[in-house]
Amino acid sequence: MTRHTFRIVTRASDGSLRIRDFDSEEPLLRMHVKIGIDDCSTDLSLRGKPVFRGLVGPMPDGKGVARYESPDVFEILTREWTKAPNKRRRRRSTTTAKVAQEATRTTEE
Repeated sequence: MTRHTFRIVTRASDGSLRIRDFDSEEPLLRMHVKIGIDDCSTDLSLRGKPVFRGLVGPMPDGKGVARYESPDVFEILTREWTKAPNKRRRRRSTTTAKVAQEATRTTEE
């Protein structure tokens, strides 16, 4: 049976991220109220994981890791993620584009 890690990400009093990993669900049940289980995640490894009041998650965070975030951390990280510039990808290489351009010219003539 694969081991699962539960990762909790919150904001520390100084504003930095505080990340704690747990090997089992029991310490989380002492700190947070379980309000259900995840039964609709597209990541099948997360199905059956607990859902806690006051935390956003579970989310995949590597193999065998279920990540939970406090709402303020989730909001800030999501905002940073959406503002990050996307790396533009070329659909064709330069040589392929030149060949296509040459083919277009010869068909027009």
